[in-house]
Amino acid sequence: MYIGFSEAETFLRNCEDAVILTHQNPDGDCIGAGFALKDILEALGKRSRVVCSDEFPKRFDFLTDVGAGEYFEPKTVIAVDIADTKLMGKYREIYGSKVQLCIDHHISNKNYAEKTLLRSNAAAACEVIYELAEFMGVEITRHCAMCIYTGISTDSGCFRYSCTTPRTHEIAAELMKRFDINFARINRYMFEVKSINRIHLECAVTELMENYLGNRLTIIAVTQAMMNEMGVKQEELEGFAPLTIQLEDTEVGILMREREDGVFKCSFRSANDVNVSAICQTLGGGGHEKAAGCTVCGDIEEAKKQLIEAVERAL
Repeated sequence: MYIGFSEAETFLRNCEDAVILTHQNPDGDCIGAGFALKDILEALGKRSRVVCSDEFPKRFDFLTDVGAGEYFEPKTVIAVDIADTKLMGKYREIYGSKVQLCIDHHISNKNYAEKTLLRSNAAAACEVIYELAEFMGVEITRHCAMCIYTGISTDSGCFRYSCTTPRTHEIAAELMKRFDINFARINRYMFEVKSINRIHLECAVTELMENYLGNRLTIIAVTQAMMNEMGVKQEELEGFAPLTIQLEDTEVGILMREREDGVFKCSFRSANDVNVSAICQTLGGGGHEKAAGCTVCGDIEEAKKQLIEAVERAL
């Protein structure tokens, strides 16, 4: 059931002992939303903890070093930035059917929770968290502000993606005015600081670009063998997807990342008007019109074939 801010406020003010779910392969928005909501619940005198199927990347230590919260048997289950229960990873079996509130901004949200606060016009889940906190009149701490800013900045591509709205800029400006969040340092660590192995991999990846469908589709495939050879972890591949739409004439770009189980995690980007969320939904995934994702099984050539056929149908 879709709800508004009023119903969400009532739920949060009356909940107890909440576990906050973030999606697997965590990014700045789900981490920021999870820990920002934890701060808000703490301001309400509520106990909560943030959980994720995967470890939080080290570059987010400045958000997560406050601790994810003590262990307790939850009475409330909340999901943030999760459009589909299958994105919960190992927590899907435990909590997938028990989510009481979902706070999200993905138009592809499956409406799996008892209550869903969805704002598909928001650039990030953290934007929804901010609006909710303001609606509730909850005092935002500096840490909470850093969480929200980080989520908005990362999901908007440092305010470059088409999901960025005037309200996105207004919220960022409000956070910058009210709190000493050192936005320049946050953006540097999110978008510029890289390991030497990551830089080596970038050089290798640019030579792996493959063009299909009359150059309208660009695919970059990164295998486990490549990552092992370069000494690069999955988390260090965040930010590679936009490279796929830098070539002229490209309309759809796909970054394929092979997981340890052999499944390919595929990140889609749209350069212009193609709705990649719709394409990903045909492959069991989803996301935003300009940025979406799915997983594909099979060896690398079989996986590419599935992707090419799906994009060709859309084009």
